[in-house]
Amino acid sequence: MKAWLLSASRVLSRVSLFMMWLAGFGLVAMTCIVAYQVYMRFVINSSPAWTEAGAIMIMSWFIFLGAAVGVREKFHMGFDVLLYVLPDSALPWLRSISDIFIFIFASGMVVYGSELAIRFWSTQIPVVGLPTAFTYFPIIVSGALMCLFIVERMALRLAGEPVDQASPTSEITEV
Repeated sequence: MKAWLLSASRVLSRVSLFMMWLAGFGLVAMTCIVAYQVYMRFVINSSPAWTEAGAIMIMSWFIFLGAAVGVREKFHMGFDVLLYVLPDSALPWLRSISDIFIFIFASGMVVYGSELAIRFWSTQIPVVGLPTAFTYFPIIVSGALMCLFIVERMALRLAGEPVDQASPTSEITEV
């Protein structure tokens, strides 16, 4: 079982890396689209209508994909103040509680994002020609990835793998 978990973790590590690259590509693409829009507006005096909606849609993708990667790589937001004053043995418990709350939140992203996508499937974004539901897909995908990454971390923790980093106080004293 443990070998299967470690194998799945390697696959999810590659998924996370791919999502990070995809988010980075989205950032570059959005920057190019905005630069194109500025050039067309102020130099050519004819701004294309699709650039703003396209840039916003791409931006929502890379923000949400980046958030999912942040959850897996543990550089997302957290409340680490207690880790400085509690013993090292409390770290797995606090991280588990945090993971449970992240899982609940991410599940809500999937459920309510799906409801929004279904509700707005029949309407269209006029300048892009896509269903309005496309603006909610990043919420669903990111929430599903977050749930997957949290389940991975919790399973590895239960299997005895060292998924929790050292406490902040031991990092300070080791330096």
